[in-house]
Amino acid sequence: MDGEFAIHLGALSLREPLLLSVAVGALLLALAFAWRHGSARAGEAAYTLMRDAVAEVVPADDVDHVLPFVGTLWLFVLMANLLGLVPGLSSPTRDLSVTGALALIVFAAVHVYGIRAAGWRAYLRHYLSPSPILLPFHLISEVTRTLALAIRLFGNMMSLEMAALLVLLVAGLLVPVPLLLLHVIEALVQAYIFGMLALIYIGSALEASHARAAQTSSSSEPSPPSQESA
Repeated sequence: MDGEFAIHLGALSLREPLLLSVAVGALLLALAFAWRHGSARAGEAAYTLMRDAVAEVVPADDVDHVLPFVGTLWLFVLMANLLGLVPGLSSPTRDLSVTGALALIVFAAVHVYGIRAAGWRAYLRHYLSPSPILLPFHLISEVTRTLALAIRLFGNMMSLEMAALLVLLVAGLLVPVPLLLLHVIEALVQAYIFGMLALIYIGSALEASHARAAQTSSSSEPSPPSQESA
């Protein structure tokens, strides 16, 4: 977009959304390192809240496997959304390429968790359930929800920054505090929604995988021998 900075390395151009996304990732790594080697009550409180949220959606045995991914996703989207508050910077999540990449990561994670839970044969077989006729609809659903995940975050953050810019142009600097509060609230809400949708998709894949695995194991068990009457 106009006004954004970029780093040119020959024919390669690193645009502002990519650079800011890398900066957010580096900041998360620094915070994780500081939390691991120190004591941060805020970090412990955030961890507890995220763990409780994950535990409400996925099976208890899968909480420890899902929490690192979903927790990182929550924190990344939140910090990326809040970057728009820094003068001269914009939120990377107002760029469709960034939100599209995040949605593709969620898409891949859903299938990775599902296949790891039940094996690829049992997991892929659930797309044929309850009837193979529904396979095209299952595939369309996978594509549309991934697109919706990317466009929803992009549209909300783009509209938020455009609305803030318009208000500042009209009212000048008379209303900075309400705008800042609105941006913080919207950043929190959009990060929560994005993470919860990813969590719901992963939870659905895990439930389908566990159900299919249980059905397969029960059908493969030999039936008990019949007792002959004396």
